[in-house]
Amino acid sequence: MKSIRELYRIGTGPSSSHTMGPRKAAEQFLAKHPEAASFQVTLYGSLAATGKGHMTDVAILDTMEPHAPVEILWKPHIFFPFHPNGMTFKSLDASKKVTDEWTVFSVGGGALAEEGHDRTATPEVYSMGTMSQILYWCEHTGRSYWEYVEQCEGKEIWDYLAEVWETMKEAIHRGLDAEGVLPGPLNLRRKASSYYIRSKGYKDSLRSRGMVFAYALAVSEENASGGKIVTAPTCGACGVVPAVLYHLQKSRDFSDARILRALATAGLVGNIVKHNASISGAEAGCQAEVGVACSMASAAASQLFGGSPAQIEYAAEMGLEHHLGMTCDPVCGLVQIPCIERNAYAAARALDANIYSAFTDGHHRVSFDKVVEVMKQTGHDLPSLYKETSEGGLAKNYQQMD
Repeated sequence: MKSIRELYRIGTGPSSSHTMGPRKAAEQFLAKHPEAASFQVTLYGSLAATGKGHMTDVAILDTMEPHAPVEILWKPHIFFPFHPNGMTFKSLDASKKVTDEWTVFSVGGGALAEEGHDRTATPEVYSMGTMSQILYWCEHTGRSYWEYVEQCEGKEIWDYLAEVWETMKEAIHRGLDAEGVLPGPLNLRRKASSYYIRSKGYKDSLRSRGMVFAYALAVSEENASGGKIVTAPTCGACGVVPAVLYHLQKSRDFSDARILRALATAGLVGNIVKHNASISGAEAGCQAEVGVACSMASAAASQLFGGSPAQIEYAAEMGLEHHLGMTCDPVCGLVQIPCIERNAYAAARALDANIYSAFTDGHHRVSFDKVVEVMKQTGHDLPSLYKETSEGGLAKNYQQMD
């Protein structure tokens, strides 16, 4: 597996696969061809189907148009077998002759890949790639998941995770202060501020749940507005992990050091899914985004409350298992409905998964690795209508309630 730096990417929303990935690809192609007289970019599959709502074209144009004219072609019904998020960049000379061509895929979490090889290959830093292997290591060495992360990544990973945590907190603070309507045709009002204020009027249990909702909404609304966030594991699911960790730190007074260790464990969980299945909604549905985020947050919460390695694995397993089959059907191609509410709900479910696992000794029948395997197969079996194309599910024939 690669570094969790590849999972926790600091950038701007609203989508890691549809905004961050295409922007990165545009930057790379532009750097290779600064002399081009013009460019042509063809978007395929999910990138074309929901690209306008995700501001894919804006990301590409903002990057390349200051240097040369750009033509964007949309082909939503062409899906490459390698991945649904395909795009082809062409550089042209003054006579409109194509000088170079590059087909690349945005595979989730802001990462890029080419069929057959990864042009932006980064080193593999983890020798073990399944939860069962790492759980066995923890139980036979007496160490924790975060210690395995430190062993593989080096102590410098803590500086990076500190930056990640600071960025997450800043997104929460901005989101709680912001009011008004989110960009796009849905005219969806921000809710984080009102949830935060209302939750203060309740007693402990309801106040706690309301705060978690508010924090998740704050980050997700910042993402929907194109604000600076951290993929955890994606932009569309970026509110879950920050909400859970921020709430637990505020309510339980956990130190930053313990929060960073929980972030490391959460990153390891997300990394296992990314390595063995997918974190791309266009490839496997929302189970791969919000489901994985819930799994990450569940593991992090369990660790913070002193869970054993087996209990942490169980919490992570529940977080993902109970999102199996969740479709990705964004209304109008925007990361707003149902994405924002799903972040808030998944944050609450992560806390419940921690409580449930804490009542057990950690032993259970279905392993985390099995759920990852099932999620991958479920994603493969889902019709493309339900994988970030906005052609099915909640997105089909959407009408606002009166």
